[in-house]
Amino acid sequence: MFIGVISDTHGLLRPEAVTALRGADRIIHAGDIGDPAILDRLSEIAPVTSVRGNVDREAWAENIPETNVLEVDGVSIYVLHILENLDLKPRSAGIDAVIYGHSHVPKQEMKDGVLYLNPGSAGPRRFQLSVTVGKLIVQGGKIRAEIIQLLP
Repeated sequence: MFIGVISDTHGLLRPEAVTALRGADRIIHAGDIGDPAILDRLSEIAPVTSVRGNVDREAWAENIPETNVLEVDGVSIYVLHILENLDLKPRSAGIDAVIYGHSHVPKQEMKDGVLYLNPGSAGPRRFQLSVTVGKLIVQGGKIRAEIIQLLP
């Protein structure tokens, strides 16, 4: 199963991001969506699991949770926007992966047997960082990730 991961669109869904997410079985948006039309467009590609980011303060975002959990093929994925707000111990809670955004810095690492993935920012370029999305592959109860650079 291919899960596309996107974050920090801030109201801009780039065509390169849409192309990179095509073929996904599911999509995770890790917050700072910026415009509800982005979720609508992503849902045309695949079912979307999303969380509200710190800039998602308008009325349209009120029903988007601050955290979310996605269960896929025996793998549990916890989604939040700001990693520092993580209020549980993922391993103890049976979480296999933690997806987050906010920093705009793409990063993937394993900690205590849990995958942590920040797909970076797919929206307006900030801080001279690359424009990126993430990809999760879930197979046989295992999960792996990669970061896809859309623009250098």
